[in-house]
Amino acid sequence: VISIQLKYFTMNELMNKSLAQIVTGNHRSAAVFEKYHLDFCCKGKRSLKQACDEQNIAIEELLPELEKIASGASITTGYPFDKLTQAQLIDHIVSTHHAYVKNELPQLLTYAEKVASKHGENHPELFKIFELVAAVKEEMELHMKKEEQVLFPRIQEIETITAQQKENPQLNISYLQAPISIMEQEHDHAGALTAEIRQLTNNYIPPQDACTTYKLLFASLQAFETDLHQHVHLENNLLFPNAIKLFGKMNKPSLN
Repeated sequence: VISIQLKYFTMNELMNKSLAQIVTGNHRSAAVFEKYHLDFCCKGKRSLKQACDEQNIAIEELLPELEKIASGASITTGYPFDKLTQAQLIDHIVSTHHAYVKNELPQLLTYAEKVASKHGENHPELFKIFELVAAVKEEMELHMKKEEQVLFPRIQEIETITAQQKENPQLNISYLQAPISIMEQEHDHAGALTAEIRQLTNNYIPPQDACTTYKLLFASLQAFETDLHQHVHLENNLLFPNAIKLFGKMNKPSLN
C-alpha cells in the first residue's frame, strides 16, 4: 500500500507533505524531484510547497507528474525502507550505497583527470570539476568510515538493547546525537559539492566537442549525484530519526 499512497492525497495534503515523506511513500517520486532539482535528502524536511516556492517552480507543474507515478505504481513497486529494522537498513546502506561510492569514486576521479588534461584548455571548468571530484572522494571515504566504525555500531547497539527491553542509564543522548549531527553536516557539504559540479557541467550536458570519455564522465557524475540523494535520504530521514526514537524508548530518563 505504501507505494500507491500519493494518489489518495488531495492537492493541499500533498503540498504540505515534506519531500522526505513523499519519497518515502513512493520512491519513484524521487525522479520528479531530481528533474526539478528539489533536494529531498539534506533538505527533505521542507514541504513540497516550500521547496517549490524557494525554487520558483509552479507546484502545478509537478503534481501531474507525481500523480502519474502514483497511478502507475503497484503495491510491489515501492521498497518498504520504513519497515526495515535499523540493522536491516544499515546493511542495505552499506551494501548498496557505500559499496557504490567506494567502487565509483576512484573511476570518476580517473575520468575527471583524463578529461581535464585532454579538454581543459578549451573547457577550463574541467579543472575545477576534477578538484571537486577529488574533494568528494576524500570526504566521502572518511565519512563512510566514521559511519561504519562509529555511528552504525552505536545505532545497532541501541536497537539490540531496546529489543531486549533493557535500559542503559550510562548512555546519554549525545552518544547518538553528536555523531549524527556531524554526519548530517557532512551530508550537507557533500550535497553542496555535487550541486556545484552539476552547475559547472550545465546539468551534465556535455559540449559538442565532447569525446566518449567526456560524455561518460558527465553521465557517471549524474548517476553519482542521484545515488547520493537516495543514500542521504535513507540516513537523514529514516535511519537517524528512528535511532533517536529508539534511544528514547530505551532510556527516557537520560533524555531529561
